[in-house]
Amino acid sequence: MKILLSFLQDNGGQPHAIPAYRFWTYYIKNGIEEAGMQWTEIPGLDWAAGLVPYENDPALQQWKQQAWEKTINHIKANRGQIDVFLCYLYPKQIDAEAIKQIKAMGVPCVNFYCDNVRSFIKLPRQFKVFDLVWVPEFEALHLYQKTGVPHINLPMPMWVDPKYRHFSEQETDIISFIGSKDDLRAQLLADAIAGGVPIQIRGNGWNNGTNESAVQQSSPNGSSKIKNQFNLLRNAGIRGFVAYHRKRNEKPLEAHIPPGNIFEKPGFDEYIGLSRQSVITLGINRVPTFSKNLVTYSRLRDLEAPMLGACYLTEYTAGLSQLYDLGTDIETYTNADELVYKCRELMASKNKRKELRIKGQQRALDTHSIPQSLQLIKTRLF
Repeated sequence: MKILLSFLQDNGGQPHAIPAYRFWTYYIKNGIEEAGMQWTEIPGLDWAAGLVPYENDPALQQWKQQAWEKTINHIKANRGQIDVFLCYLYPKQIDAEAIKQIKAMGVPCVNFYCDNVRSFIKLPRQFKVFDLVWVPEFEALHLYQKTGVPHINLPMPMWVDPKYRHFSEQETDIISFIGSKDDLRAQLLADAIAGGVPIQIRGNGWNNGTNESAVQQSSPNGSSKIKNQFNLLRNAGIRGFVAYHRKRNEKPLEAHIPPGNIFEKPGFDEYIGLSRQSVITLGINRVPTFSKNLVTYSRLRDLEAPMLGACYLTEYTAGLSQLYDLGTDIETYTNADELVYKCRELMASKNKRKELRIKGQQRALDTHSIPQSLQLIKTRLF
């Protein structure tokens, strides 16, 4: 299958002032090649740049016009080399008329999107134009079922280098969490540390006190602010809209994490080593939202850590039982007390840790790989 790829590629210069995104291109390109398929991309087109402007910023309209004109022209000139247009597009990046033109040329259009649970109470109308939407969140499937948008529930596209796809006997005594800071993660980790678990925390924001959501962007003007409020109302609903403004005025809870539990953000090799060799590698699946209720969904780390051979303990979500045999492939917890209990239980049993490393890695690599997902998409389309 020959895939024209739009997966947040930029042109390799200074990263844009948006949350981390470049890893997606690395994962999907390697996964396509491992599947024995081919990818091509539109030369010089910066897809990630479409995430920088606010939704009603004239700069976004200019980007869309140029990006989609380039895309249409490229497909017309290379139609024989393209079987599928595979994208990772946010609603504001999508030009429905351009997608319709691509489909009219006989090229199916598939969009991957992984922030459904976090972002929407109903699907954006822009998603309805695709032939298929790749939905990784089990918890988001009802949104697609309700609206009848064609979709396929597949794991997030995660790829690890083959040199890490083996069981490692080497094990440190570290209980490790790697991830950027937000208030929910901080409170959970603080509670677990207070319960006696010596967790080592690494990632963006822990040393300087900033949160994951603190992204540098220019402030919108008055007109854009009004339009952005309408967009928030449309996507989050009236309850989400009210909750958002209430939350903006709330003072966040202070979570006390001892400085001795916070370490420098790891480089790539250290990240891999910590994931593979920590006696326990932790995942956290709760996400900040406008809702009062705790919202969780299975994250990319739930694939990456097992693929690397981690002894993986992560926060329970309904989607995890669709991916793993819980208690055999990975372990889960639902709150800080259970996190403490499971850590102590795993620390006491080397055999249990070894079982999780071997079986979790085998399940993730055999069943949840990008080549497996692409084959299922190919079957669905053709």
